[in-house]
Amino acid sequence: MGAMTAGHFLFIPAVLLVGIVFGWILGSRAARDAYAVELRRREERAARKAVRD
Repeated sequence: MGAMTAGHFLFIPAVLLVGIVFGWILGSRAARDAYAVELRRREERAARKAVRD
């Protein structure tokens, strides 16, 4: 095994940072989609209840 070079001290945090950014973007998109589905479900439920009453 080779010794850790100076490049590792830049490369590893850079890769971690890129991973965090991608995770943040994908996670926020998934959360936004889930929120939109929940709102739609509530609106449909309210519409069905209004028809019944």
